[in-house]
Order: sequence, then C-alpha cells, then structure tokens
Amino acid sequence: MTHKETLVLPARRLSTVAAAAAVALVVPLTGIASAHVTVSAPGATQGGYTKLTFRVPNEKPSATTKLEIGFPEDTPIASVRVKPKDGWTYELVSTQLAEPLDLHGREISEVVSRVIWTATGPGIGATEFDEFEVSAGPLPETEKLVFPALQTYADGDTVRWIEEPVEGAQEPEKPAPVLELAAPDKDGSHGTTPQTTVDAEPAAAEDATTSDGLSITALVVSLLALAAGGAALVLRRRTA
Repeated sequence: MTHKETLVLPARRLSTVAAAAAVALVVPLTGIASAHVTVSAPGATQGGYTKLTFRVPNEKPSATTKLEIGFPEDTPIASVRVKPKDGWTYELVSTQLAEPLDLHGREISEVVSRVIWTATGPGIGATEFDEFEVSAGPLPETEKLVFPALQTYADGDTVRWIEEPVEGAQEPEKPAPVLELAAPDKDGSHGTTPQTTVDAEPAAAEDATTSDGLSITALVVSLLALAAGGAALVLRRRTA
C-alpha cells in the first residue's frame, strides 16, 4: 500500500467520519450552554405557597461544594423553609424590611435574603447534578422572581449566575435562575404544586401498559402451544 492510499477513505466512510466529528463538536457546546443553575416550581401563583427546586449541574472536573441563592429583597417572601439535605448544611441570612409584611395577621419585619448550602461530604461530582428544595410563600404579586446564584467549586472557583435575562434579547452567558408566576384564579384562589398527582399518574399508566403487555404475551404463548399440540396430534395420526 502506497503512502497516498493510506490517506484516501471511501466516500461512505468519509461522510460517516465527518458526521461523527460534527456531533462531537456540537454536543459538548450544547451541554456547556445549557448547564446553568435553574429554579422550578410547577403551578406557582402569586399569593400562594410553593416548593422551589434549585437544580445545580456541575460544569467542571472539580466538585461543587457550595451554593448560595439570593432571594428578592424588592419583592420579599415572608416565609422561607429549607428542606434538610444529606451531605450538606445550610445557613439562612436575614434582612430587615423597611416596611413590615402581614402574614396571616402577624407582622413580619425580617425575611430571608440568602440561603447558603455547604457540602459536608464530596459535594456534586464532575458528571453529576443535584437539587436543593425550599418551601416559600406567600409569593409576591409579580410576574417573575429572580434568584441570583453563586456556585463554588472545590478548587476555589466561584461561578456567578446573576445576570437577569431580558425578554427578546439573547440569553446572557451567566443567567440567574428565574421563576415565572401565574396570576391567581378569578375566584381569588391560589395554585398549588400537584407533584404527587403528576408523578403518580405516569407510574399508574406505565403499570397498566406493562400489565397489558404481559397479558398479550401470555395469550400468544398459549396459542402457540395449542397450535404445536394440534400439529403433533395430526402427525401421530398420519404416522399411525
């Protein structure tokens, strides 16, 4: 084989290699662009209570060992409760309000402005993500809430997810977590987060599908066994 021949690839193989190279380039870039701290709370409405879930993906070979979430001070939330998390401790930082809030007839003059989680174990590994949960309410009467986040790694680097996205503009490089809030219902009631119901329905549907599949499989096997038995009986009669 000449040196020139070693450099020539068949057309089909060349196209395959080119496609693979394109995928290899696109996939990592897509992962980097989308891997930022986010917040979710399905069904969250103005004036209601909800569970905030902060999702934290790791973007570096070093582990994430600290997370700091800022709560809006211009639209404060009267009640903030943190769900304990194995492998992490948390600290609540409070701030005094210029004007107290009314919480079910009780005056609230101090609210949580930051929640800081610190890992007591290995933290969030290089190929992992984790979630941190907070119960909060009543949610203020605003269309959205912005939660600036600081993500600190074991190597000392801190990524500041603090840039507020602007509608119609390109997403910033380090966007802050943003939660959209629905308006209260016309009757004045507030939405809830039906997570138990939402999670249970797909599971029930999956169980039903699995059960139906097993029933069909058993029926097919029975029919095949019956057909085989009939064929064997006919063969014996012909032999006799």
